[in-house]
Amino acid sequence: TANVAPGAMHELCMAAIAGDARKAMEIQLKLMPVHRQLFVEANPIPVKWAMARMGLMGGALRLPMTPLAKANEPVVEAALRACGLLA
Repeated sequence: TANVAPGAMHELCMAAIAGDARKAMEIQLKLMPVHRQLFVEANPIPVKWAMARMGLMGGALRLPMTPLAKANEPVVEAALRACGLLA
């Protein structure tokens, strides 16, 4: 998740370090769809797809990595949208 939402993850960690469990949990719960769906396939396949979909990287992969299954693309995209990472 830190590769897909680095700002939010930094904010979560800083809240936890500061002892603000309420704020850390609020961020954690907001990111939960992404946390879950980034493991819909073997890591880092969904992460790479999500980053490409967000325009953070190109879509090229090196073997032995394979593309995200077409059936999982809407699942990961929905998680990104639910967390406000895609418009």
